[in-house]
This record gives sequence, structure tokens and C-alpha cells, in this order.
Amino acid sequence: MRALIAAATGLAVALALVLTITAMGSPAGKTSPEPLLTTVPAHP
Repeated sequence: MRALIAAATGLAVALALVLTITAMGSPAGKTSPEPLLTTVPAHP
């Protein structure tokens, strides 16, 4: 019975944390319009 209560409590805390983070929204800022360009090193 204790394990069931502990699991339910943990699930409720995790759900509350997810909902809190979701309610806060994404952080302010912007992303770069340029793609990240990578180069392959020259083959010896």
C-alpha cells in the first residue's frame, strides 16, 4: 500500500512540475536565421 501511495505522489509531483514548466512558456529570445554550417576536413 505504501508503494502505491509513493508512486501516486511521485506521479502527481512530476505532473505538477511539467504543468508549471509548460505554463511558464518558452524563454524569450530568437534563433539565428542562418543554418549551422559544418565542413568535412580535407582527407590526407
